[in-house]
Amino acid sequence: MKPRIEVVAIDCLMVRLFDAIAEDNMPWMLAATRRLREGFGPALVDLVPSYTTLMVHYDLLALSPAQARELIDQALTDLQPQAQGSGHCHVLPVWYDLSVGPELTLLAQRSGLAVDEVIRRHSQHHYQVFALGFAPGFAFMGLVEEQLAAPRLNTPRKRVAPGSVGIAERQTAAYPVESPGGWNLIGRTPAKLFDRERDGYSLMQPGDSVRFEAIGRAEFINLGGDDTPLEAQA
Repeated sequence: MKPRIEVVAIDCLMVRLFDAIAEDNMPWMLAATRRLREGFGPALVDLVPSYTTLMVHYDLLALSPAQARELIDQALTDLQPQAQGSGHCHVLPVWYDLSVGPELTLLAQRSGLAVDEVIRRHSQHHYQVFALGFAPGFAFMGLVEEQLAAPRLNTPRKRVAPGSVGIAERQTAAYPVESPGGWNLIGRTPAKLFDRERDGYSLMQPGDSVRFEAIGRAEFINLGGDDTPLEAQA
């Protein structure tokens, strides 16, 4: 690991720890996050982790750019990865069905697998939460096995229902709120992913892990899920 510091704005620096996305990155990202929060203290405005980078937004009235770079260098000196499993493990129930996951068939055709096997493979893996973004509470997770990977839709949908679970390349995610979106939809979860009353707002945070659990329609509805078909919501 050879960290690089890149200028984003007059009061914002990007710390690039890695060049490629990998699950093994996360322990290092978490350790760097903790060190940077401690090092910057009250001068830190925001710290945004991603797959390979950490964006450091600092108070320009408290620190000069040179001082900010020095604090970053100090934070990364002798950095050691954080222990695995330090985040929360979430189990998200998902109703996998063509009415709410229309790309199930497409993924089955691309992979040469039966739809049931696509569901089984997607739900048997523990995914790492790498980053939050795009929409409040939207957690980018991975890595999906290569056989299930699929590019984003050529034309994004204008409306994707809350709770929709999808795949884009080797990422998977669940839409926390209604929004446009171009991911391949394969199901829907009744879980409340974003809540203004929750500490931190988002159910999931970088460093957490997620496992999807296949459930039937009756249980999905009993848990508060909306089974309105995607076409009817368009």
